[in-house]
Amino acid sequence: MLHPSPSRILAALAIALPIGIAIGSFPFQGPVPTTMRDFALSGTQAGDLDPANFETAEHCAICHGNYDVDNSPHETWTGSLMAQAARDPLFWAQMTNANQDVEGVGYFCMRCHIPGGFITGSALHADGSGLSDLDMDGVGCNFCHSMVDPAYQHGVSPLKDRGILANLISIPQHYGNAMFVLDPDGTRRGPHTDPQAPHVALPSEFHRTGEFCGTCHDVGNVAVSLNPNGTYAYNAMGQSTPNEDPHSLFPLERTYTEWKLSAFANGGVDMGGRFGGTGGPVVSTCQDCHMPQAEAQGCFSGPVRPDLKRHEFAGASSWVLEIIGILYANDPAVDQAALAVGQAKAIEMVQRSATLELSTVPSSGILDVRVINETGHKLPTGHIEGRRVFLHVRFLDAAGGLVSEHGHYDQASAHLDEASTTVFEMKVGLSPAASQATGHAAGVTMHMALADTIEKDTRIPPRGFNNAAFEAGGAPVVGAVYGDGEYWADVPFPIPASAASVEVELYYQTVTRHYIEGLRNGNVTDHWGETLYRLWLASSKGAPVKITEQTLQLP
Repeated sequence: MLHPSPSRILAALAIALPIGIAIGSFPFQGPVPTTMRDFALSGTQAGDLDPANFETAEHCAICHGNYDVDNSPHETWTGSLMAQAARDPLFWAQMTNANQDVEGVGYFCMRCHIPGGFITGSALHADGSGLSDLDMDGVGCNFCHSMVDPAYQHGVSPLKDRGILANLISIPQHYGNAMFVLDPDGTRRGPHTDPQAPHVALPSEFHRTGEFCGTCHDVGNVAVSLNPNGTYAYNAMGQSTPNEDPHSLFPLERTYTEWKLSAFANGGVDMGGRFGGTGGPVVSTCQDCHMPQAEAQGCFSGPVRPDLKRHEFAGASSWVLEIIGILYANDPAVDQAALAVGQAKAIEMVQRSATLELSTVPSSGILDVRVINETGHKLPTGHIEGRRVFLHVRFLDAAGGLVSEHGHYDQASAHLDEASTTVFEMKVGLSPAASQATGHAAGVTMHMALADTIEKDTRIPPRGFNNAAFEAGGAPVVGAVYGDGEYWADVPFPIPASAASVEVELYYQTVTRHYIEGLRNGNVTDHWGETLYRLWLASSKGAPVKITEQTLQLP
């Protein structure tokens, strides 16, 4: 039985609940009493589709798996965070704390992590209860391959899409915030014009574009809007956001925007084969890097295609795949071998993300470490909390003895000496007004769902960076200086008098100890905070992954 559609739920809420309460009118004890109306967005609505029209990934594997472990869509997807998005303990701990701060915000969170919930209707339960097998596919096959471009293009989009879009309550005008449109019939779509399938299949140019990925990889808090003076403020409660443009909302993730404003999206960049598999040296779309090309079959009975996109979706979070493997060690639905491959692919992607250049200026006594961002977005990018990139520098004497060190990381305590090095990261916070409204301390905060200020964003921009464009896109630099066109950071270190050489390492880390302990200590609702902490202890404790290293003999 289908859940009632949000359109009908919102109609009931309009009668039952007051509209337009200012969130700053009074301090809240407990979660901010937001409603489903506050998180309503354009596109396909939860509970309006018939789940019978959509298949699980296991069904898709009948044809798209079990024949080429290195290239088949099902095998390469299985070990990715896309496939495991609904099992991600870090996500569950984050969503629990968010729900504690803002009532019902989990509905918004699940748009990206458990989009199957918009097919089954389970997303209407903001705590994530009642998930089905289709939900547990995470970002699954039939979900992605049923997506419709909300910007209909005559002669390019399938003709069927005109009717699908016309039947929506509201058509998305922007790519972002998981404002996806799904084919209600579950008809599969893909990038090839000659699909040879036993089911109905439509060619879709949309699936080749960065806009397709941008649907979920640009996220703005729909309850916190941009003011004309550049600050952010809470919306009135009980009504949907006045503007669905992610750039007008407080930034939680800007990966798509960072790419869209880069040189990669504007003509492509010759990366000399660093990314893209067999697809050639020039990369331009998200798929070029995160779905490297291979000469292989997309189906066991299909033709060998020269441009098959492997469904690896490798990002940077190898640690999350590690703890998923621990948590689901005895679950037959979780392929441990595929997870191991996914971890390796994520580490490989991290190791491609940056390069180092070391130099000294004669008589200056300064070592300049240049960190070059080789990606199509900021380094690091993605979700705003936990992740960071940092430098580890060791000056050695002529005998190889340690003279001085910057950025030492102690594995046992999971502690980084941040004061002695440079950390590239983003931190969010609460303004005095937000602090007064919520009762939480102003400044840097872990209350992500309530944040209304960017306290720090020193992440390295990509090629093609422009300060004004990035600021307008909600991705400004805060706490650092990057000139227009710069896609590197120069970091000076004083050279000790007795130093004969220097070793420099660059590291990426998914989560810090502070962040894991904060999620555990903040959780007063369920087990996920403690479960995540125990998984952190049982694993590598989110150990930093070495991106690259360089050494230099000093004059």
